[in-house]
Amino acid sequence: MSSAVDGEADIRARIQQHWEASESGDLDAEHAIYAADAILDYPQSGERFKGRSKIQAQRGGHPAERHFTIRRILGRGELWVSECVITYDGVPTFSVSVMEITDGLVTHETQYFADPFPAAPGRAALAEPIPARER
Repeated sequence: MSSAVDGEADIRARIQQHWEASESGDLDAEHAIYAADAILDYPQSGERFKGRSKIQAQRGGHPAERHFTIRRILGRGELWVSECVITYDGVPTFSVSVMEITDGLVTHETQYFADPFPAAPGRAALAEPIPARER
């Protein structure tokens, strides 16, 4: 059991390093987590990128100033999920990254993106605000 826990701690640390490298703009460190033949899917645009080099090339050419704030990383075994806010030129977009991991490397990632929206007034009596530190 200890080796499984240690392995999961290592994967979590590698995913955290991935997001930190994304924030700092270190493209090589950001993409070190991907297998050479990894696949990245963006369901909203219908795009699939095959191979670490194509994944890195499409991210490296992004024209916006980007910042990454990790809300949480959850996972076990071969499936890991990161919730984050990616800010493009000062505008936040919420993102969920689903990573499938084999032998310590991401083999398939699917990223979902959603823009923030105002809360519906009719739900005000039912809801409470998410604390700022968790947004």
